[in-house]
Amino acid sequence: MYQPTVSTQRDAPAEPGRRINDSTAPLNAKNFGFEEARHLLWRAGFGGTVSQINTLVRWGLNKSVDYLVDFEKVKDSPAPEFNADIMRPPSEEERREAEAARRMSGVDRETALAKIRVRRQNAEQEDRAQMREIQQWWLKQMIESPRPLQEKLTLLWHGHFATSYRTVEDSWHMFMQNQMFRKHAAGNFADMLYGIIRDPAMIAYLNNNDSRKGRPNENLARELMELFSLGVGNYGEKDIKEGAKALTGYTFRDDEFVFDRRNHDGSSKNILGRSGAMNGDDFVAAILERRECSRFVAYKLYKHFAGDYPSGRKTLDSAADRVIGDLASTIQLSRYELKPALKKLFLSQHFYDPALRGEQIKSPVQLVVGAVRSLNTPVRDLSRVCDAMGRMGQDIFFPPSVKGWDGGRSWINTATLFVRQNLMVFLLTGKRPEGKDPLAEQEPFDARAMLEQLREAYPQMSLSDPTSVTDAVLRFTIGRTNPSGRVALDEFARASEGKDINQTVTKMMLLISAMPEYQLC
Repeated sequence: MYQPTVSTQRDAPAEPGRRINDSTAPLNAKNFGFEEARHLLWRAGFGGTVSQINTLVRWGLNKSVDYLVDFEKVKDSPAPEFNADIMRPPSEEERREAEAARRMSGVDRETALAKIRVRRQNAEQEDRAQMREIQQWWLKQMIESPRPLQEKLTLLWHGHFATSYRTVEDSWHMFMQNQMFRKHAAGNFADMLYGIIRDPAMIAYLNNNDSRKGRPNENLARELMELFSLGVGNYGEKDIKEGAKALTGYTFRDDEFVFDRRNHDGSSKNILGRSGAMNGDDFVAAILERRECSRFVAYKLYKHFAGDYPSGRKTLDSAADRVIGDLASTIQLSRYELKPALKKLFLSQHFYDPALRGEQIKSPVQLVVGAVRSLNTPVRDLSRVCDAMGRMGQDIFFPPSVKGWDGGRSWINTATLFVRQNLMVFLLTGKRPEGKDPLAEQEPFDARAMLEQLREAYPQMSLSDPTSVTDAVLRFTIGRTNPSGRVALDEFARASEGKDINQTVTKMMLLISAMPEYQLC
């Protein structure tokens, strides 16, 4: 088997045609250095400071992976208490009031109904405001959580089982779903699949609350197989129709799942080769028996953590196929426990191959959270940051469709690049592009801590040598020392000799963050 040569720095992409390591055997512990630890933190989380990267290097590969994957051992702060009652169904008293209003006539009727409408509109407005609060809470959680992989996986499942508040219109249900993803983040995929057909937000989003015997709605059955578990080509139209019957009666009342037997179709069904009076749980069980399901989950994990697949490079496609096959076998043998597959991937020689490093386009969330976590910038106005993420194409809790976000190259276009650059200016300086912010200078970015940590990581770095400072900053921020804008950086560094080092490095970071390479991790 090909054994990789892992360098201490990556100055260029892997050579075209070079064979990519396809082994899921563990990387030699001696080859786990600063660049490998940096890569692990960016992919299994949202990046880290120089100090955090150095900590992983000291721990070594196995302890680092265990720390990230076994995150439940790390204490985290509880979620805040949000209001579960804003969009509750009308109480018995409110229903009687509405019925009485409808029986009225003339001005009295209009006045009474208007009062009910205003009360509903106020509740909807309050709920939209709470959804905004939950959005900002989750962004802050991703920035500050000591469990980065848990948040990264929660984001993965949010995009995988995509559900939008725009349709659900209940912030508490969206929060409940987010908490379910967090609970099962690295747990058992089967538990999550059983959970999603009971989830009020998903049931509302795909209209399964309207699915009943004699009038089955096919939305949830179709997406359960196509997008959530098997993929196109691994089921037939008959499976969708029969699956929809199995899911009739799967609904919710208030905040709780309800199996409505009166509206459930209890007839015999044949789904994916299974026969009998199947319900929704039996439908999920039939899905989980298919080998295609473990392969589908392995593909999702690989694409999210290792590299966008399929790739334009055939060598990477071939290697990825083999690795995905190994991960699928691990998932199947563990009965859909995700931790064994995650550890296999994060320990593997393939994961650290140079061809996979610095090749994944950062999502807007990865860009924002990664910048704050790795550079340790002040946490700016979260409302503005959420707005910017939406303009960059990733409005959390508002995925564009049931397919989630396309990711990859879809994140990058002329408009989103402009927002990305402006956002980095805001994170590093506190200044808004539309003009000077009078509060911006209250908490400027301080590069001195990063420089001190870089001196530990790169003893050869000298503050009196602009080239060595540029090398160190580039290795930390983009993982290579020869980006497309290196000449401009060197000229800037030489012109800044003798000036305030903190301001110099901050301006250098502004130049680096505008480079194409900074959009990758």
